[in-house]
Amino acid sequence: MLRTQTSLSTWSQERSMKWLVLLGLVAFSECIVKIPLTKVNIMRETLSEKSLLNNFLKEYAYRLSQISTHNSKIASIPMRNFLDLMYVGNITIGTPPQEFRVVFDTGSSDLWVPSIFCSSPSCYAQTTFQYRESSTYQRTNKPFEIIYGSGRTKGYLVYDTVRIGDLVSTNQPFGLSLEEYGFDGLPFDGVLGLNYPNMSFIRAIPIFDNLKKQGAISEPVFAFYLSKCRANSSVLMLGGVDKAYYKGQLNWVPLTRVGDWRVNMDHISMKGKIIGCSGGCEALVDTGTSLIEGPTRLVTDLHKLMSATPRGSKHYVSCSTINTLPCIIFTINGINYPLPAQAYILKDSQGGCFSTFKGGTEIFKHAETWVLGDIFLRQYFSVYDRGNNRIGLAPAA
Repeated sequence: MLRTQTSLSTWSQERSMKWLVLLGLVAFSECIVKIPLTKVNIMRETLSEKSLLNNFLKEYAYRLSQISTHNSKIASIPMRNFLDLMYVGNITIGTPPQEFRVVFDTGSSDLWVPSIFCSSPSCYAQTTFQYRESSTYQRTNKPFEIIYGSGRTKGYLVYDTVRIGDLVSTNQPFGLSLEEYGFDGLPFDGVLGLNYPNMSFIRAIPIFDNLKKQGAISEPVFAFYLSKCRANSSVLMLGGVDKAYYKGQLNWVPLTRVGDWRVNMDHISMKGKIIGCSGGCEALVDTGTSLIEGPTRLVTDLHKLMSATPRGSKHYVSCSTINTLPCIIFTINGINYPLPAQAYILKDSQGGCFSTFKGGTEIFKHAETWVLGDIFLRQYFSVYDRGNNRIGLAPAA
């Protein structure tokens, strides 16, 4: 959902939504900062879903508290999850700190939050940055505009202190939005990008790079555990990996090219038959995308195999078939990653069961491309190793 035109080389250029050998990551666990994430709903088609969301946000107002485990530097921010399709977490900006709910997005590189002067309707429901209240705020006159698959934002570049858990990035460049389009009703204030610096639309050093540069993290690696549950169990880890969140061993996949979280995928199969990526293809591993996206023609064929019928923007199956639909297997670097129907079929607020596969990636002209979003990443713990330009995957615990 949150791939920028720039970060998709991709949804913009071709279509215009780390320094560490990680052999002993567990040994670094005492240096990891853990940011709990909340799973929230982004499907806004029905009034009942909007009502559920509003009631949830009222009942569970965010409070920033940090918990450090005994004899460690691990910091956790308690968060809650709502429904099934988006994960958000808290950061603070400014001195004294002001709290914001953001999407941590591997598909983009920039951080932005709304300005107090934002005039768009979506900003009325968001927390806006009160720049006058921050003693460390620095303004520039440099404008920016970021275009995502799902919307766009424009404003100007500023600098201030940003905190993620116990990590502090001083003099951090980020965007203050004055206009936002396409984000109405969504339960976040802004986006924090975790892609490579070359994907920055505002031409500024991303926060992860700044944290490394300033010595806030010892190892250039981060990881996501996206829980299937609606408890406070989803986590972003910065600076290392906690083995308790995955089973077995991490399988490492080299990036297709340095500068984007993109890997080569061998094929996609169902019941022994290849249904996509037949000659090999590319896969974007994207925490800012909720669904699994692929070429429209192949996704249409897949829906026929499921006996799914279109209804509005989704394709629905009989809920009674969930236990009989076969796994869809993604083979990456010679390793099979099965996705059961219980993972790729979700229920909407009316009790209908819909597919989480979506078309549209034919906009990538150079190669068949799939986007592995949160539906896939709930099943598989993912590690992003900037030092060695690779992604690690293992079954989530």
